Amino acid sequence: MSNVIVFCEHQNGNLKKGALELLSAARGSGLPVSALVIGPGANELAKQAFQFGATKAFTCESKDFAAYNSELYASVVERAIKNSGASILLASSSMLARDLFPRLAARVGGGLVSDCTELAFAGGAPRVRKPLYSGKCTAGVEFKGSGLKIILMRPNQLPVANPDSGKTGEIVPLDVAPMDLKTLVKEVVRGASEKLDLTEANIIVSGGRGLKEKENFKLLEELADVLGATVGASRAVVDSGWVPHGMQVGQTGKTVAPTLYIAVGISGAIQHLAGMTGSKVIVAINKDPEAPIFQKATYGIVGDLFEVVPVLTKEFRKVLQ
Repeated sequence: MSNVIVFCEHQNGNLKKGALELLSAARGSGLPVSALVIGPGANELAKQAFQFGATKAFTCESKDFAAYNSELYASVVERAIKNSGASILLASSSMLARDLFPRLAARVGGGLVSDCTELAFAGGAPRVRKPLYSGKCTAGVEFKGSGLKIILMRPNQLPVANPDSGKTGEIVPLDVAPMDLKTLVKEVVRGASEKLDLTEANIIVSGGRGLKEKENFKLLEELADVLGATVGASRAVVDSGWVPHGMQVGQTGKTVAPTLYIAVGISGAIQHLAGMTGSKVIVAINKDPEAPIFQKATYGIVGDLFEVVPVLTKEFRKVLQ
C-alpha cells in the first residue's frame, strides 16, 4: 500500500502554512501519513504535524541542521524515505525544496514534478496539475513506474484542515553519519523583517517603477503594516537596487498566490504576471489606463499612486485598527 511523507519546513517555532496544507491534503488521501521535520526544535514541531494528520514523524534535531546544507539534508531525507517506506513525498515548492529534491530524486531514482497548483489522489495515486509557459496553460501530470514520487506544491493552493489538538503520534529520531562535506555554512545573515515570506503571505503589496525612487517604498510599507501584509516588488526595482532580490515577485523571483495582491505602479510585464496570477483577488493601481496589469486585475484604480495609496492606508486604518 502507498504511503505519504510530508517534508515540513518551519519558521519561528511553527510549521509553515505550506506544510500544514500538505499534511491536510495527505490526510484526505486516506493513505498513511508521516511527517519529516529537520532542525532545532524538530521534536516539538512534530507535535504540530500530528494535529494536522501525521501519525508518525521522523525528526533530526542536530545543531548541524540549524542552517540549510544540501548534502546534509539530502542524506537525512534519504534515510527518512528508507525508514518510512514512503512511495510519495510532498513538499512546498520553496527555494530550499527546489534545490534539495532534484538532488534527492537523482539519489533514489525517483520522479519529481515541481511548482504544482492542484493535487488530488485517485486510488492512492497522486495526480497533479502545474502551469506552463508563464501560466498560459496548465498540464496534468501522472507518475509512471513504482519509484518515489516527489511533488512540490506552490503554497496557498490547498485548504488547511482544522487541527485536532488531542492527536498524538510516534516520533522517530534520525541520526546522520559524519560526512566529508564539500561545502560548509559558516553563517546565515537574516533580514530584519518579521513579515511572512512572500510565498506564505495571505496579503501582498507590491511596488514597481511607478514609485520613482527607493525611498517611496515607505508608502507600501505603511499600507502593508495596516493590512498585515508582506511587501513585494517587480524585477525592475530589484535590478535598480531599491530592494533585495528576496522581495521579487515574478518568473525570475518568487511565485505567489495570496488571497489579496495589490500591485502599485507595476505595468504588468508577462514575467511579473507569471509570478502572481494565482492570486485570488488582484487590485492594480496605475496612472496608465492601458497598463497590461489591468487585464489581470479583479479591481483597477487608474490614478496617481502617490495620491491613492495614502488614502487607502488612511481608510483601511479606520476600519482595521
